[in-house]
Amino acid sequence: MSDFKVFEYMEKHKYEQVVYFYDRTTGLKGITVIHNTTLGPALGGTRIWNYESEDAAVMDCLRLARGMTYKAAAAGLNLGGGKTVLIGDATKVKSEAYFRALGRYVQALNGRYITAEDVNTSTKDMSYVHMETDHVVGLEGKSGNPSPVTALGALYGIKASLKYRFGNEDISKYTFAVQGAGQTGYYLINHLVELGAKKVYFSEINPKYIERMKNEHPEVEFVNPDQIYSMDVDVFSPCALGGVLNNQTIPQIKAKIIAGTANNVLLDEDIHGPMIKDRGILYAPDFVINAGGLINVYVELMNWPQEKALADVKLIYDRLLEIFEISKEQDIHTQLAAKVFAKNRIETIKNLHDNYIPKR
Repeated sequence: MSDFKVFEYMEKHKYEQVVYFYDRTTGLKGITVIHNTTLGPALGGTRIWNYESEDAAVMDCLRLARGMTYKAAAAGLNLGGGKTVLIGDATKVKSEAYFRALGRYVQALNGRYITAEDVNTSTKDMSYVHMETDHVVGLEGKSGNPSPVTALGALYGIKASLKYRFGNEDISKYTFAVQGAGQTGYYLINHLVELGAKKVYFSEINPKYIERMKNEHPEVEFVNPDQIYSMDVDVFSPCALGGVLNNQTIPQIKAKIIAGTANNVLLDEDIHGPMIKDRGILYAPDFVINAGGLINVYVELMNWPQEKALADVKLIYDRLLEIFEISKEQDIHTQLAAKVFAKNRIETIKNLHDNYIPKR
């Protein structure tokens, strides 16, 4: 029997809903978590992962959904936070029926939750989901793949971090180590090369992506994944999966700035946020710097032109500078400062809704 108590965790972190679902026709097994809908419907992608246990799946979904609440709030969007995880091997479970079954479960939530692509899912997969529900974004022919916009937002965040730490945001003056070159990391490296970065190193575990980078940018140097943390660079950019900043990796980091696109990169933010701060490293909070993709799909949801998304992504620069100042003034680590920033907005809008007649 598991010792993990879902309801205790929900109470502690103020979750609204955890939904388990199973489709006997396709074998679809999944969990949807809705963390907070104060600002609007919960939005978060659907990922497929072969989790080692059901507890691991629900914990991942819980953490990701809460992160989406903070991401949306900090980005100034009228959205809450949610997430879906599907348990299985992505190379074996995918089919039209599988994703249409997911669409039926999303539809059953009646608009409280909106899904999109995530790890091991694609815009094509979401088109099948869309056959059963309108509560899906990031579709082909609309906002599409969020990775390029996420990477663009990260670039603005890196520039803000360079400005705050060194007083100069000129990419050509600095060196970078990028962890992951599959999606967002690939597009981020393209930006860094285009802007004349002094030197870029990258790590990647997929041979296809390693070969692509070597072919397109031979000047970008590959390093083994276990060496990427200790590279003597100005900026370390984690652009792969979460939990990579921990007791083992943080002491290896020589970079003065950590700024990338990955979600939940702090294994334990209460421990590793202060650890990074104590080492004098400026950390750009993940859910702030990587909000470009979410901003992009929100613009799609609102039927606004793509130019609106690109303009709003630029605001990540100013938002991070404000969060860095909160961190300095309150003497707290930047991840906590970002939560203060996000929670202030949620609380302000909640109070506004409590005090005034709602819009019809």
